[in-house]
Amino acid sequence: MNSKKRLSLLMIGATVTSLMGGTVSTYAADNTETTEPLTIAEQGIFSAGGITITSDGTFNPEDQWEETGAGQTSHVDHANVLYQIPEEETSLPMVFLHGYGQSRMGWMTTPDGREGWAEMFLRDGHSVYLVDEPRRGEAGQTSISGTISTKTLDQRWYTQFRIGRWEDGKSVPNEGSQFPNDDNSVDQFFRQMTPDTGMTSDMGGGPGWTAAKYTDHIAAIVAIEPGGAPSSDSEDYQTVLGKKIPVTMYFGDYIDNGDTVIQATGMWQGMRQACYDFADAYTKAGGNCTVVDLPKEGITGNDHFMFQDLNNDVIQEHIENWIQENVEA
Repeated sequence: MNSKKRLSLLMIGATVTSLMGGTVSTYAADNTETTEPLTIAEQGIFSAGGITITSDGTFNPEDQWEETGAGQTSHVDHANVLYQIPEEETSLPMVFLHGYGQSRMGWMTTPDGREGWAEMFLRDGHSVYLVDEPRRGEAGQTSISGTISTKTLDQRWYTQFRIGRWEDGKSVPNEGSQFPNDDNSVDQFFRQMTPDTGMTSDMGGGPGWTAAKYTDHIAAIVAIEPGGAPSSDSEDYQTVLGKKIPVTMYFGDYIDNGDTVIQATGMWQGMRQACYDFADAYTKAGGNCTVVDLPKEGITGNDHFMFQDLNNDVIQEHIENWIQENVEA
């Protein structure tokens, strides 16, 4: 990757966020739309960042299975990045950060096997860099011990992210929902989750705000339903503002019109308000920030997983138009 390139940073969530997953390939194939071939000029996977820890003692190559790990190293706490560069690279590269409980898989596909945002943005001429954040997905090596929970929490995800209600053992999507809610897709959705390990970690979209402290090559931030935004007196806010980075934040449906007896409705109202507050302060200070409330744009039926909903192409096009209008290469 050319370190001098500017890039768009696309992230979801902070506080709590998530994505979905897989069973049979024939099911996905039956639901994949026919599209024109996409030519990839270059692709690969690499690890970035991280540390190396070393145990005391001396490694004995004649007793490599001994239990203490004496004298051995562990390469840990890195990110893992899958990248693809299209043959016709005409737009800014994009870095995708997943949310809590997720991996890069959510950007790459949908529960019913349609094209994901990564491929859509590739078709628009963007290189894509899909991150598995430290201690998640393919970046699982860790310096911090944790415990993978066996709690049964599928319906918590379904409810928290405004897909609908779960009643009598069945998913009941919100009226007008764009979520692909057939039984196979719901199964795929739940199987795409990554486990909560209980480790201390900066997970979700949070690193998207702090990244500006470490590079001058962020051209824009696109936040998909972040669980809040930095306060105006924070270092993250001041850094993003000081570098004049344009910011947009997208929110879906069932927030103003959500079920009032479900806790998530009030939570999302509060988290969205924090983003409105950020945008107000940022704009008054001379920055460029918008909060896109999709229902007010006439785009309805979306939950937190708008990037996987049935109209994900409509929202992707909306974001692409924002990039073209607001971001300099």
